[in-house]
Amino acid sequence: MSDPRQQHAPDEQHEQHAPHDDGYSGAATLVTDGAELAVTVELRGHFQPIDGRYRWYGRLAADPEVTRLCGGRRASVTLRTPHGQAPAEAADPDPWGRYRVTGTGTPPFRTAGTRPPGM
Repeated sequence: MSDPRQQHAPDEQHEQHAPHDDGYSGAATLVTDGAELAVTVELRGHFQPIDGRYRWYGRLAADPEVTRLCGGRRASVTLRTPHGQAPAEAADPDPWGRYRVTGTGTPPFRTAGTRPPGM
């Protein structure tokens, strides 16, 4: 008997699990305490109808420089991507050293409701 999850391409699986989530994967710049660091991020977000806010979250790829800047504790940061920038909080590194980032409000990536520049 085959696994039904293997019958779909990876993109189709993502659509099945999170059809309303927006996101961004790729290069970004982490800014904290006046220092800037090139990082790789995986971000997702969605509108939360209960409180009427857009909430976004994700992980920074493991990087010893991120660990040095954040020092294993919660840190206020700014994330900058090719689509924008937003204040966030970096905290809770997982066992692989990837920090979780969270933010509320306009995310540093395009969403389904974002207009392209110049419109």
